[in-house]
Amino acid sequence: MAKGQSVIEIDKSWCKGCGICVHFCPKQVLELGSDEKAVAARPEDCIACMLCELRCPDLAIEIITQEGE
Repeated sequence: MAKGQSVIEIDKSWCKGCGICVHFCPKQVLELGSDEKAVAARPEDCIACMLCELRCPDLAIEIITQEGE
């Protein structure tokens, strides 16, 4: 992972597809996939604001960031 980059981890077994994360993402990084579960469609646009992680009622999303070295 490059410096300043973030990784979006979504636990599909915990995600119920409510769409809250999709609604709150300011950069439209997340979408509901064909299985009606959250997917990071544009992870390169993630600004690590953590809104998806904070708002997910099922704790299915984790944002992992690499801070400065």
